[in-house]
Amino acid sequence: MSGWRADAMRRRALLGALALPAAARAQAPGFPARPVRIIVPYGPGGSSDIVSRILAQHASELANQSFLVENRGGGASVPGTQAVATAAPDGYTIGSNDNALLVNPGLLGDRLPYDAERDLQPLGLAVTTPGLLLAAPGAAARDLGGMIAEARARPGLGLSHGGIGTPSHLQVIQLQQAAGVEVTPVGYRGGGPQIAGLVAGETPYGFAALSSSFGHVQAGRLRALAVTGATRTPLLPEVPTAAEAGFPAVDLVGLWGYVVPAGVPAPLVDRLHALLLAPAREPPLRQKLEAQGYAVVASSPADYGALIRRETAQWREVIRKAGIRLD
Repeated sequence: MSGWRADAMRRRALLGALALPAAARAQAPGFPARPVRIIVPYGPGGSSDIVSRILAQHASELANQSFLVENRGGGASVPGTQAVATAAPDGYTIGSNDNALLVNPGLLGDRLPYDAERDLQPLGLAVTTPGLLLAAPGAAARDLGGMIAEARARPGLGLSHGGIGTPSHLQVIQLQQAAGVEVTPVGYRGGGPQIAGLVAGETPYGFAALSSSFGHVQAGRLRALAVTGATRTPLLPEVPTAAEAGFPAVDLVGLWGYVVPAGVPAPLVDRLHALLLAPAREPPLRQKLEAQGYAVVASSPADYGALIRRETAQWREVIRKAGIRLD
């Protein structure tokens, strides 16, 4: 880390500590003393929103203080994440994030108005969930092979996703490259609006997180053609993996974690982790999340930081080699 970055982080940490009452500077026993906001950089109804509301409700009960979800959708998750990066480092702002945090530096480069390494610090990876390739009610295909055949016969076939850099967007890219088909990616301002568009038939097919689309599949409003990841999901055991359908490279699993502004004092990071993430490892919260299609991780801040650095570097190289551009 360069000297000026280290100095800037030390200054932010000092300002954050001075903004806290004396008791909080010791071991944060009185924290939080007012509502904590969780900024979700997508609209309501998607996986980021669903998991954040589940965790926020439980944290509110533990802390006897409100954890409030604030949706800031659009802009490839950048405006919402920027709001976290520029917030006061006092522990009262948390940012939800998904794979976009790892991919946007490679996709957007200098257009990002923040530096994730400099301006954010990890709180932990909360959960993962696979993606589903979904068919709208009027779509013709009954499996992944049928959808690929249709895409080859109809170049430019619409395939929706929840926004630039989201897991569903990356799954669209994986399928394009693995199958060598020409589709038209159709991005939305989050998984919730995207799924509503699929149900309405705005696009014939799309990728979405299992956690946010399972209920629609179960109710018959959408058909699941394939699931990403290494194994079938127990929620939909009849749906084959993309690998079983002949496309093992379509394997991306969504990651949902949390960050705070750089400079939040360590005692507050520990307290937030204990309230928001650590309880997910224990029943009944674990069972509640698993019933929604999530696999619980609840990693430490250090482990999540290592994952962010590793995955960001890997995605930069993947994007560079594939020549993916967002003009």
